[in-house]
Amino acid sequence: MSTIEITATSREAQGTGASRRLRHTGRVPGVLYGLGDAIMLEMDHNDLYHKLQVEKFHASVLNLTLNGQTEPVLLRAFQMHPFRQQVLHIDLVRVDMTKPMHVRVPLHCLRGDVCPGVKLGGGKISLGVHEVDVTCLPADLPTFIEVDLGAMEVGQTIHVSDIKLPAGVTLSQHGKHTGEGMVATIPVPRAVEAAPAAATGKDAKKKGKK
Repeated sequence: MSTIEITATSREAQGTGASRRLRHTGRVPGVLYGLGDAIMLEMDHNDLYHKLQVEKFHASVLNLTLNGQTEPVLLRAFQMHPFRQQVLHIDLVRVDMTKPMHVRVPLHCLRGDVCPGVKLGGGKISLGVHEVDVTCLPADLPTFIEVDLGAMEVGQTIHVSDIKLPAGVTLSQHGKHTGEGMVATIPVPRAVEAAPAAATGKDAKKKGKK
């Protein structure tokens, strides 16, 4: 998988006024921290904005070139304008490629439209958790994790603990979803639930007539 390259330069000016002036020039203020001193930086807005639209940018080790030197980093947080298509701020964190890290990774649910619970049982899939917290070495970090729904039946639920994780990846014990979160379920259709009740009612009426 190709590595995403990003470029930044350090900045001296700080504060709300300085950040506002920086944004007017088409730049985004940010901070790089972790594994050493924090560095105030700035990045090209348009390049960053388009990269943020790509899913793997949010769950990949990025190659940051800062003042001519390159190092691995992760996107930690970013702030968008309330109604404009404008990135207001970005936080990046340095990565030690030799140590496990805790990252939130998106889930991709596949083949839900062809599972028996939908095709034969008339059910509809309800999705829950759409990302999971995992622990892994930076080199093993998946851009996303696939969840195969192709065998789901009516009444079945897939939990986070049921997901088949890539090699070298484990569920984080301190994350938001540590195993019991619901990824997908197919509730029993109301028509199916009502049918036994209706049949029971008819049987009762027949017995009453006797």
